[in-house]
Amino acid sequence: MSQIGLQHKYGPWALVTGASSGIGAEFARQLAAGGLNLILVARREAPMRALQSELSARHGVEIELLVLDLGAADAALQLCAGLGGRDIGLVVSNAGFGLKGGFNQHTPAALEAMLNVNARTPLLLLHTLLPALRRRATAGIIVTGSIEGETAFPWSSAYAATKAFVHNFALSLYGELADSGVDLLLLEPGSTDTEAAGLQGISRENLVGLMSPAQVVAQALARLGKTPVLIPGLHNRVFIGLLRLLPRRVAIALAGKGMAAALARSGNPVRVG
Repeated sequence: MSQIGLQHKYGPWALVTGASSGIGAEFARQLAAGGLNLILVARREAPMRALQSELSARHGVEIELLVLDLGAADAALQLCAGLGGRDIGLVVSNAGFGLKGGFNQHTPAALEAMLNVNARTPLLLLHTLLPALRRRATAGIIVTGSIEGETAFPWSSAYAATKAFVHNFALSLYGELADSGVDLLLLEPGSTDTEAAGLQGISRENLVGLMSPAQVVAQALARLGKTPVLIPGLHNRVFIGLLRLLPRRVAIALAGKGMAAALARSGNPVRVG
């Protein structure tokens, strides 16, 4: 969709969660270039302040910041309370993080925070915002999932499960929104050149089919309103297509072997227990 089209269809305000870096920050850049005012949400204030200054100076749009920990149990309530009644026409539910390695390596607190950020907060956020989106002539929702939500991924089991929840929810909601005027796109990126993989223990050189955030976001904005789901990148689509064709036990083993190998090559071999 053209920049003029974005502003006309989804303006005046867009909400972007997980906007301090990576795909979220790139959504902010491309939406600001399209003339939309932005409400940016993330836990880290400093990078959002820098992004706010950059985009305000470059595009002359209004940018408001909400500094929130989206892993908190009441994060969705806090977020909606901070919106101030603005006419939001586009919601980009992008915030998320992952945990790699053996399931029992992770603390209950870390698992709960990931569940909240990736699944609980988006669910409750959209539950609150959807009535207002429905009242508009046109509106949009982009939900960021992952190719890991498409199949079982040993050594990323809990993260993959949170994304599987997101996928089922988003696509079911897409069906409910048919003919409502609210466009919904489930975005399922694969390896993307952000800090996320490194924080999960996989080095950049061990990422296969690496895409830039700019590529991922441009494809998502172009496909919003045209398709229910987008897996950007031919490599990612072929990989997921292959796993769907294989017997379940073989697909699980293949996905787990690839994940374990990437972690090992990055100096973070998996541990059982």
